[in-house]
Amino acid sequence: MDLGIAGRKALVCAASKGLGKACAMSLAGEGVDVTIVARTPGPLEETAGEIRAATQAAVTTVAADITTDEGRALALEACPSPDILVNNAGGPPPGDFRDWGRDEWIAAIEANMLSAIFLIKETVDGMRDRGFGRIVNITSSAVKAPISILGLSNGARSGLTGFIAGVARENVGDNVTINNILPGAFDTDRMRANVAAVAEKKGISFDDALAQRARANPAGRFGDPAEFGLLCAFICGAQAGYISGQNLLIDGGAYPGTF
Repeated sequence: MDLGIAGRKALVCAASKGLGKACAMSLAGEGVDVTIVARTPGPLEETAGEIRAATQAAVTTVAADITTDEGRALALEACPSPDILVNNAGGPPPGDFRDWGRDEWIAAIEANMLSAIFLIKETVDGMRDRGFGRIVNITSSAVKAPISILGLSNGARSGLTGFIAGVARENVGDNVTINNILPGAFDTDRMRANVAAVAEKKGISFDDALAQRARANPAGRFGDPAEFGLLCAFICGAQAGYISGQNLLIDGGAYPGTF
């Protein structure tokens, strides 16, 4: 299926590995010129090489912290008029809310709520003027089914979700969509770190905790980041202009609710 976005420009955040990398790879596979942002230059350049080799797409790298004003400015200097924006930032650490003070909460809100809002603020009007825009926020299935040890993430990402519910309706009339994709358990470094925390808390081995987590999913496995990237690319496609303001779960059926 041709998604009709060849030649478009995308800014993809936290894209050196995991779900961000998978999104950049899928978009590049559709002929999109991608600018990928991550904090660490080495893995970022390695990922850029992989994307170029696999897709022959144009790839620009920006080594910056997207959760800071300075990092966002560098990203937008490299890609000042994106047609596609994929917001993503590493989640805060798991733990007990009793151990978190103001600094921990502010850091979580900066990373997982405000960074996305500020990038939308800087890019959405240009998208509207051009008559095309796709904004995807990578959040978490915990927005619908909170995970107790991920309280910082639950709170910050839910704040972003509420903001998007309002702003998405203001822009879709100009063919600018804003959606959230809510991943469940995918085989990423972030997921493995969370499993390690659970293993320590339960006093079991990491391998046992990993196997238990996989078996608990109705699919009996973890998600492949490539599956996530393909969903992201579709939501960014020309044919997806009637999908906006949605929270799209991709979790192997783990969420138990009807709605």
